[in-house]
Amino acid sequence: MDTSTVLDVVSFEVEAGKIREFARATHTADPVHTDPAAATAAGLPAVPATATHVVVAGHHRDQQRFVRDLGLAIERVVVGSVEWEYHRPLLAGDSLTGTRRVVSDTVKEGRRGGSMRLVTLETSWADATGETAVVQREVLIERGR
Repeated sequence: MDTSTVLDVVSFEVEAGKIREFARATHTADPVHTDPAAATAAGLPAVPATATHVVVAGHHRDQQRFVRDLGLAIERVVVGSVEWEYHRPLLAGDSLTGTRRVVSDTVKEGRRGGSMRLVTLETSWADATGETAVVQREVLIERGR
């Protein structure tokens, strides 16, 4: 697939309730993620999201379509890595739009004759002003080619 191809564009609101749920699910102990007074005391204008919060966007995406568009066999796909590059904290009340692109798509031969496909995706999450707030990179590995 052409690495300039946009796979999808998705928007979502960073909600305080979802931040609390995600903080609880990931055992985040810092009260700035659950208590507005703690966030204010820390100098933040609102409750900040946890570091991996943008993964909730997966619930807003058509996952089957993007897997089909990439030509992946979902039963052979694992996530190899995910990383986030923050330009600023995500805060309750933010409205984000993520544009996901393929940045590389390669096949590597294995030592035992098999191969695997590595697809690196990058999502640039822009806020309501159009400024990039965070960039998410993930590597999908399709085994057994």
